[in-house]
Amino acid sequence: MWFILPFLTACLVVVCLLMIVVVLMQRPKSEGLGAAFGGGMTDNLFGAETTNVLSRFTVWLGGFFFLLTLVISILYVKHSSGETSIQKQLLKTHPPMTNPVQAPQKNTTPVPSH
Repeated sequence: MWFILPFLTACLVVVCLLMIVVVLMQRPKSEGLGAAFGGGMTDNLFGAETTNVLSRFTVWLGGFFFLLTLVISILYVKHSSGETSIQKQLLKTHPPMTNPVQAPQKNTTPVPSH
C-alpha cells in the first residue's frame, strides 16, 4: 500500500509533462510557438486533423490530470488521518482499579445547638 502514493505522483508528473508538450505543439492561429515545434511534423504524423487530435488529447490529459489529483488527495488524507502519538497516549486503556474508593457517608445525627 505504501507504493501507491509515489506511483500516482510519478504518473501525475508524466501527465503534466505530456500536457505541456501537447499544448506547445498545438498550432495557434497566429503561428506562434506551435510552428517552432514542427508544425509540418504534426501534419505528417496526424494528418489534416492535427488540430482536432491535439485538442482532444489535451482534453483527455486534462481530465486524467484532475482525476489523478483527486485520487492522490483522497489517498493522502486517508493515509495521514491515522492517530497521532499523542492521541494514542490519551486513548490508552488504564488497568481497572481493584479497590474502588468510596465517598464518605454523611452523618445523619443532628448537631446540638447551644
